[in-house]
Amino acid sequence: MLTALLHGILLAFGLIIPLGAQNVFVFNQGAAQHKFRGVIPVLLTASLCDTLLILLAVLGVSIVVLSIPILQTSLFAIGLVFLLYMGFSIWNSSPANLQQPESRMTPKKQILFAMSVSLLNPHAILDTIGVIGTSSLAYAGTEKVLFTIACIVTSWIWFLGLAIAGKVVGHFDAQGKLLKLINKVSAIIIWMVALYIASQLYQML
Repeated sequence: MLTALLHGILLAFGLIIPLGAQNVFVFNQGAAQHKFRGVIPVLLTASLCDTLLILLAVLGVSIVVLSIPILQTSLFAIGLVFLLYMGFSIWNSSPANLQQPESRMTPKKQILFAMSVSLLNPHAILDTIGVIGTSSLAYAGTEKVLFTIACIVTSWIWFLGLAIAGKVVGHFDAQGKLLKLINKVSAIIIWMVALYIASQLYQML
């Protein structure tokens, strides 16, 4: 049982830690919100979306979905559009005006963006299925439950840490100079992910 628990923790960290669109968005919102409670919508949405993906991977449901060519192609196309849009939004944001309420995302927009980078990111979904879903096959019963819980809890802790780190950076960067640079780098990373997805979509077509 301990092996399954440790396996789930290490595996989840290995998949979540790399700087991707989802991590970038959670960090940026942590930095942009005036108070920590302002980032709670994106924090909960990203965590719940990851929980859903992990459960689907362990249950094997998502494998069935991605085995249908038209659904897989549609997922990649929609994901590409959302990532491009998100990249432009972050690139054009103005961290220097973070103290102004209108410069921060509303809870509704946070949730929609968080869902898009979590559930419409084919690369993340395929990683979840290929790694967590496949690894879960080594366990059964209580061990599989512990493995799944370990992955989910690790995901929640990581997103909480990202939001807190973003808040700390935002607090010490009153003029928004560092955040402006971070936004530019974040947008470029997101566009790189979009480019990768575009290449995979091209191969499908």
